[in-house]
Amino acid sequence: MEKRKALVIDDEQSVLDKVSKALTDEDYEVDVSLSGQKGLEGALKHHYDIVLTDIRMPDMGGMRILRDIKIAKPSLPVIIMTGYTTIRSVGQAMKLGAVDYLEKPFTPDQLLKTVTSAVDLAASQPPEEHGLIHKEEMIKLLERAESDNEFIFSLLDFGADALDEYDLSGPEKLALLTGDISWIENKIGPLSPSQRRWLELRKSLEIW
Repeated sequence: MEKRKALVIDDEQSVLDKVSKALTDEDYEVDVSLSGQKGLEGALKHHYDIVLTDIRMPDMGGMRILRDIKIAKPSLPVIIMTGYTTIRSVGQAMKLGAVDYLEKPFTPDQLLKTVTSAVDLAASQPPEEHGLIHKEEMIKLLERAESDNEFIFSLLDFGADALDEYDLSGPEKLALLTGDISWIENKIGPLSPSQRRWLELRKSLEIW
C-alpha cells in the first residue's frame, strides 16, 4: 500500500520535528518547510494527502497558504496550527476551507486524531464545486457593496464573518475575499469601477 504524504509548514524547527516524527511513526511520508512561501510552492507542485500549516509566519501566513491551496486544489485538506487561537481567526480559517485546526501545544495523540479524521473525510467526500453556484446571491452582494459603505467596511474588516447572511459556497467566498476579479467577471460579467475598487482593497489586506 502506498504511503500517505503530508506536508508540514511552520517557522519553528521544533514543531516540524515533533509533527514529522509523530506522522512518520504512523507510516506517513512527510515533507517539511520552515518557509511559508516555499511550503506553498511545494503544496501546489507536488501531491499530498494533507497539509498542516502554522497560521503566523514571517514571510507568509497560514491564511494565505490556505487560500491559494483551496483555489488550486480544493480537495486537498488543510489543517491550521496556531499558538494564537482566537474565535475569529479559527472561524475565518474554517469558513474559508480549513478542515480543522490544532492549538499549540498539542500532543501526538491529538495530532494523529485530527490528521486521520481530516484525511478520511477528504477521501469520503467529493471536493466542493469550484464553479459559480449561487449567481443571484453573488450579484445581490456585489450590488449591495456598490452603494452600502457600512457593508463595505464590514467586508474589509471582518472578511468571511460578514458573509454569513449570504448563501455562498467556499470557493465563492474565497473569490470575494481574495479580490479574484478575473474569476468573478468570468462567471458573472464585467464589474463596475466601484465593485472592482472594494475587491482590490479586500485583496490587499494583511489577513493574507
